[in-house]
Amino acid sequence: MTCSVCVIGLGVVGLPTAKYLQEHGCRLIGYDISAAAAASHAKNWIEATNDLREIPSGIEVFVICVSTKLLGDTPDVSNVYDACRIISARSPELVSIESTVSVGTCRNIHKTVLDEQVNLVHVPHRYWEGDPRNHGVRQLRVAGAVNAESMTQGCEFYRRLGIPLVEVAPIEVAEMAKIAENSYRYVQIAFAEELRRICGRIGIDFNLLRNACNSKWNVDIPEALDGIGGTCLPKDIRYLVAAAQQRALETDLLLSAIRADREYAKQLAKPLVYV
Repeated sequence: MTCSVCVIGLGVVGLPTAKYLQEHGCRLIGYDISAAAAASHAKNWIEATNDLREIPSGIEVFVICVSTKLLGDTPDVSNVYDACRIISARSPELVSIESTVSVGTCRNIHKTVLDEQVNLVHVPHRYWEGDPRNHGVRQLRVAGAVNAESMTQGCEFYRRLGIPLVEVAPIEVAEMAKIAENSYRYVQIAFAEELRRICGRIGIDFNLLRNACNSKWNVDIPEALDGIGGTCLPKDIRYLVAAAQQRALETDLLLSAIRADREYAKQLAKPLVYV
């Protein structure tokens, strides 16, 4: 594949994405706001910079892999907007947002930042650094687009890279899919944590119970370890809560899962008392 690509954001997701693109024939440059991050990636044989002036003109595709976060419990996707402002002065053929975003972000960026002049797709990553071999850049992913032309071009780009896609429309489905997937996993783990707490109270070995339950064909209780950490699951469930609250919808199950995880984390510091 011979096209010029700039990956914006060279963190946990962006760096392996950049390496994958380069390995599959793209003329690749990476950009990260951090000078230290950009400089350190020379050892990965990736051309990288923190100077916007060093991004060459004529880049055909921009792939956005910047981190998103929370301000309190509110979604903060300002990094994605900042990345798209970098792109707005250029004329790429395609912009792909792989970062996790709140529902409505992509269409708003396309209208207010990119002036609807650029094809835009949302192909949220499913990268898991715990097992990049099986759950890396190349895996089945969801793809949404702001219009039919964007979808055609985006799918062509990813499929030429060997990345299979599930096409969805409208683009808000792709935005929602990512936060729903991680929220579902969060609730599963929170249930396991609650079950472990109950087992501790009544004197049942949680792992024995889990193995027994998981012998049923439609049950798969995850492990209950050290609480729900990392950056994705705790953030993304809040994105789903925020999407519901914007429509004045109750989210009792999601908020209960968050409380269950907090209580579990508190109890980890205490010995289990069997009664």
